[in-house]
Amino acid sequence: MPCYNDAFPLIIYTLLSILLLVLIVLVVRLIFTITKINKVIEDVNDKSNKLNGVFNIIDNTTDAISNVSDAAIGLISGKLTNFINRKKGRKDDDNE
Repeated sequence: MPCYNDAFPLIIYTLLSILLLVLIVLVVRLIFTITKINKVIEDVNDKSNKLNGVFNIIDNTTDAISNVSDAAIGLISGKLTNFINRKKGRKDDDNE
């Protein structure tokens, strides 16, 4: 029994020391990993900010094309409406 009283605390202290060392190593590796991840995230943010100009150009171009096509469709539909109304007016005059 006295052997257990002397050996048990020694074993527990040794295991706790090993656990503490392992945790310290893991925390240090985690810090390095987080540093690398932050660098990658900053790089991605920089590259995406550089692409914002291209996306703005594409957005403005599509808006301009949309406005031109809307104007063309409005013009064509107006001409067709006038043409159809003239034909209806002529038919109504012919029927009277």
